[in-house]
Amino acid sequence: MKKIIAITGPSSSGKTALAINLAKELNGEIISVDSRQIYKRMDIGTAKPSKKEQSIIKHHMIDIVDLSQEYTAADYCDEAQRIIKEIQTEGKTVILAGGTGLYYRILLQDFDLPRVAPNKELRQELDKKSNEELYNLLLNSDENSAKKIHFNNRVKIIRALEVCMTLNIPMSKAQKKKETNFDVLWIGLNSLNRDFLYTRVNQRVDIMVNSGLIEEAEALFKEFGENKILLNTIGYQEFYPYFKGQIQLNDAIEQIKQNTRRYTKRQISWFNANKKINWFDIENEAISSISEKVLNKYKYM
Repeated sequence: MKKIIAITGPSSSGKTALAINLAKELNGEIISVDSRQIYKRMDIGTAKPSKKEQSIIKHHMIDIVDLSQEYTAADYCDEAQRIIKEIQTEGKTVILAGGTGLYYRILLQDFDLPRVAPNKELRQELDKKSNEELYNLLLNSDENSAKKIHFNNRVKIIRALEVCMTLNIPMSKAQKKKETNFDVLWIGLNSLNRDFLYTRVNQRVDIMVNSGLIEEAEALFKEFGENKILLNTIGYQEFYPYFKGQIQLNDAIEQIKQNTRRYTKRQISWFNANKKINWFDIENEAISSISEKVLNKYKYM
């Protein structure tokens, strides 16, 4: 089976640029591995590849779901697997790029999620509870899962409870190991100098704001209201209290930067668990240099 290239790493590390460079050289197509780029109209805040970039190289798993739709990690896995087979059948190279660790784990590694359909009535009942009530409920139902989910992440807590209640067993026990079917060359982009990475994060947020992020967020909140995806996505959730007059604009922007920096730390911890990743330091190497090294690795593996 032809080898797949998987490009991982924290936000602002250059994954898109590297993927495009490699796709040009290897007659490849890119599959986004991002749990927010799948949603339509969330463009600036999710750092989607530009229309020009998407016209140069074909991208998949971008703009496939409306904000009003339910879409699970299992749904992503099923569709991405289908696309991988299509690309390989055409004799092209599959290049995955993104920072959603869970998507990578269920798609390319040994992790299999329980297939439990969304239960709207149960979710509505659970959504009436406070964060503390939800978290304590999950602690009592599945302590192992609770330890891996942030106290304030209502979406993930409710999903975990939904699985527990539907299957009548803890979600952590319902999760299974599976055999991986893909031959993967893992590439990671990061910086050992955390200040360098955080500076890139802050700069990218400023670029997003100057590119129209505030207007994009305002339009989405006006149309979709207190949408759970928006309220649980960095780059959008921080503007909601600003639009309600509860905080100043500068405070909202600073919160985006802070939350993104915290998210990069979690991403790095997640990906460090994968010992197969070949890491490159973006502070000391340009993307063009990294591209050459990856091409050599791909050629001789």
